[in-house]
Amino acid sequence: MNGIKKLWGWGRHYLWLIILIVALSAILQWLYAYLPLFIQYAFERLESATESKTDLPRFLITWYDNIEDTLTCLIMIGATMIGLQAVRSVLRFLDNYYQGALAQYVGYDMRLKIYDHVMNLSFSYHNHSDIGDLIQRSTSDVDQTASFISGMVPGLIDIFVTVIIGAYRVYQISPVLMWVSLVSVPITAVSSTIYFRYCNKEFDRIEKLESKMTTIIQENVNSSRVVRAFANEKYEFEKMDEANRAYAKRNGKMNTIMAAFWGGSDFLCFMQYALTISIGIFLARNEILSAADIVASLLLMGMLIWPMRSLGRIIASFGKASVAANRIDEILSIPEEYEINGTYVPEITGKIEFKRVTFQFVDDTKPLLKDVSFDIEAGQTIAIVGKTGSGKSTICNLLTRMLEITEGDILLDGVSIKDIEKKHLRKNMKLILQDPFLFSKTVYDNVAIVDPKLPTERIYEAARTASIHQEIEKFERGYKTIVGEKGTTLSGGQKQRIAIARMLVDESNVIIFDDSLSALDTKTDLMIRTALKKKRKDQTMIIITHRSTTAKEADKIIVLDQGSVSQIGRHEELVLQDGLYKELWGIQGELEEEFQTIVKEGN
Repeated sequence: MNGIKKLWGWGRHYLWLIILIVALSAILQWLYAYLPLFIQYAFERLESATESKTDLPRFLITWYDNIEDTLTCLIMIGATMIGLQAVRSVLRFLDNYYQGALAQYVGYDMRLKIYDHVMNLSFSYHNHSDIGDLIQRSTSDVDQTASFISGMVPGLIDIFVTVIIGAYRVYQISPVLMWVSLVSVPITAVSSTIYFRYCNKEFDRIEKLESKMTTIIQENVNSSRVVRAFANEKYEFEKMDEANRAYAKRNGKMNTIMAAFWGGSDFLCFMQYALTISIGIFLARNEILSAADIVASLLLMGMLIWPMRSLGRIIASFGKASVAANRIDEILSIPEEYEINGTYVPEITGKIEFKRVTFQFVDDTKPLLKDVSFDIEAGQTIAIVGKTGSGKSTICNLLTRMLEITEGDILLDGVSIKDIEKKHLRKNMKLILQDPFLFSKTVYDNVAIVDPKLPTERIYEAARTASIHQEIEKFERGYKTIVGEKGTTLSGGQKQRIAIARMLVDESNVIIFDDSLSALDTKTDLMIRTALKKKRKDQTMIIITHRSTTAKEADKIIVLDQGSVSQIGRHEELVLQDGLYKELWGIQGELEEEFQTIVKEGN
């Protein structure tokens, strides 16, 4: 019932279309039920029966009775059957057309709903999600559910309509044969129920194994260069082979059960035919039924037996669809990040204050950030340095509300970050990541992705500020050069500078570099930051870095150590204090100064 409820939730928006499909299916079966009656009348005519017991429309019987020549009458019966089948063909076309339309409508709604929901899920969810599994839920699970709603739901109703019409027609010929024809119905119903319960569990296991296999494929496609770099193809192949074997084994077991069920169903159907024929012969020998009645009953019996056999196919499909619908519902039941949101949209000038901020991941046992406090004036350049794992990137994610503060508060121009609408906050606070993502489009499209309608000169200006314009011009196709998936055709420095240019196109008062200058040499790093300051002196710049040489130029340096602020000050102050910054400068600064000396001597 839970599965039916979820499937109905997707199909109810197109109730009118479902009703139309069911109506067409019912009309098709109602018309089909007349075909055996034509055969019955033909046999009666050949037997020269004085009065027809056939339940054909009275005007047809009158017309046929007025045709004296038997051969002519049989030809007219055949012509009528061809005309009836032509009408059924048109109706069948409409039925299949609307079933296909329903599948597309439902699938469209589901894909869009899932995509929109996933886009609004939290940063934490995406950090822990399995991309391969998510793709499968958004594609094959959607197709499975939509196909069932469009084809199998009308088909299920069609079965009951067919059985009722068929039973009524057989009852008109012989009530005894009708009850005999329905003997297999309860047996089929019970076996189908048992079959469904088994299928439901097996399909869930199969879906999980398929998801695991999809994940392995997705990971290896994305990390093909890493696999080759470590000559690890054999290990990855064996991992895929193991997952593939597990999937094939479970699927094979399911196919065996399905084959046994179908074989048993066929045997039951033929036994039902044999029983009906035997009783029909007995009734004919006792002159209770005529040969015409027996022939019509056997033809009509297919409307009672074969639909019940199809019930197993529908039940199997329902098992798959209900598992798929549950998997989709699991994703949609995850709360969106915007359920916790602010409503205030203030002007953000860049003044930031951390007030005793503590943050802890829900699956961690201790806080990552502890009692962090500092302030940034609008227009300042701030560097945040510290060892790996000290919480530098977490500060960026808290500022953009990718993560929510556990304790304390962050104020932007005196307003609590919790009260500011997330989308407004992110639009006014640009974050450039260490490993930026570029889309498989042209260089121009990647820079202009914020607003493709921006003037071309503005795109070029952003690229110049990011020190990438000249390099792009040297590409064979310039700004029309296609960037490989995730920017694989570019160097790390080129990717980062294109990401910086993309950020500069959409101006904001706060820019955060989350170690995104690490792939650049010191000279280019300084050129970009100088160009940014010349362009907008009132712009607040936060630089997360491991380089003390980069931090050296900042107005203020914040040193994080084990999740807490250990030092705050300018470079000239911190190098004189005992602490982590002096330690870092002692290693990096001396190397940098030595390098600069060698460069000068070389020149």
